[in-house]
Amino acid sequence: MNSKIIIALISLALSAFAIGTTEFVIVGILQEVASDLGIKVTQAGTLVSGYAIALAIGTPIVVVMTGKLPKKGYLVFLMVVFTAGNALAAVAPTYSVLLLSRVITAVSHGVFFAVAATVAADMVPANKKGTAISIMFTGLTVATILGVPLGTYIGQVLDWRMSFAIVAVLGLIALLVSLVAVEKVPRSMHSPSLRDVGSLIANPRIITALLMTVLGFGGTFALFTYISPILEEVSGYSASSISWLLLVYGVAVAIGNIVGGKLANRHPVKALRFVFLFQGIALLLQIWLLPNKTLTIFSLILIGLFAFMMSPGVQAYILMLAEKLVPSAKDVASALNISAFNIGIAAGSTWGGLAVDHLHIMDTAWIGAIMAGFAFLLAVINYRMDKKQNLFVEERG
Repeated sequence: MNSKIIIALISLALSAFAIGTTEFVIVGILQEVASDLGIKVTQAGTLVSGYAIALAIGTPIVVVMTGKLPKKGYLVFLMVVFTAGNALAAVAPTYSVLLLSRVITAVSHGVFFAVAATVAADMVPANKKGTAISIMFTGLTVATILGVPLGTYIGQVLDWRMSFAIVAVLGLIALLVSLVAVEKVPRSMHSPSLRDVGSLIANPRIITALLMTVLGFGGTFALFTYISPILEEVSGYSASSISWLLLVYGVAVAIGNIVGGKLANRHPVKALRFVFLFQGIALLLQIWLLPNKTLTIFSLILIGLFAFMMSPGVQAYILMLAEKLVPSAKDVASALNISAFNIGIAAGSTWGGLAVDHLHIMDTAWIGAIMAGFAFLLAVINYRMDKKQNLFVEERG
């Protein structure tokens, strides 16, 4: 990759950093938001699942409606909407207004990643697509390293509203950098349509790939949505320690994402079988690890490594499948996979919330492990189907 492409990918990663921070910072300040707005922590948890549902529903619809727009200008516009949504969250007087701001931000988030993923993949040769997408997603993982812990610290020490205000500033900075760094991208020859959506949904191979994404991310978020109260109530850490613990988790996530990008360069689903298997094992082990304060750091590293390792792989895989099976609908396939990410987040956080309300907060771990286990089974099925249909030629060496 030449320097211009790398700079363009880094500019997309900067936007992804701002977006990732706003999506996940709510996890670290969940209890502060609940206390300030006078709601239960599980109701505050709907700010995670509600965000994900809005993103899942809104992303493919908006992508279809706006498919003819020039991609560079569109990416900049999406960051304007993202910044406005976070500014509204910073001044939201009630839970309802805060939820509305999350919906606005969520839709811009989903469409941004759907468009940016195809832009990143189209910048590079076929054997570098996984790496290009992982560079963009690095912004998301760096958000878990720096953005979320810093936002959590600010929200706990100053005010949770300041967390969103700072994210709004980050969005503005990312907007300006994209204006300068991202070159104009040719418009798509084929504008996405509802027929494309129908073609993708009607294809069983695409559906099994999307379901794999849903279950993988659901497994992560069944536990991660409630990691802040778990670290306080189960592991025995103080609220002031949460931001530092999330920093450890974030570093592990970044390492996992880099590994996942390299694994995704050839035949993504071949590697995803092992990613999902180890993700499920790591989640199940939390039943014994997180209650032990001494082992908490190790446990956060373990789940962090596999939390988002599947991200580049599932995104590269759906693009590869769409190119082979429904080539006119690549942009829509990317959008549907972003929706699948967030359906998984919503499902995982919802199932985790039911465990918190009716079982025990640590039951979120085995719920997540079961979801990851089903993702593993689907990865095995997808890989066998690819070999049977001879969809991809695997490189050696």
